Amino acid sequence: MPELSGRKLHLVKKALAIAVASIERMPEGPFRSDSDMTDMKDLLDEMIESDVELEHYARAARIAVTGKPI
Repeated sequence: MPELSGRKLHLVKKALAIAVASIERMPEGPFRSDSDMTDMKDLLDEMIESDVELEHYARAARIAVTGKPI
């Protein structure tokens, strides 16, 4: 895996958060990939350094997915 920093790292974190938020909104069933979601959450946990940062990316993901901050 390439070493990411700066803007590239930010974009990967944001993309993972958006993907998790998108999967979470899907109804349970054969098209919802819970294993991917779990792996993405684990990867985010490894990449994100604090609860404040996690909330920042979670909020950005909610806005991207729903168009609303809440």
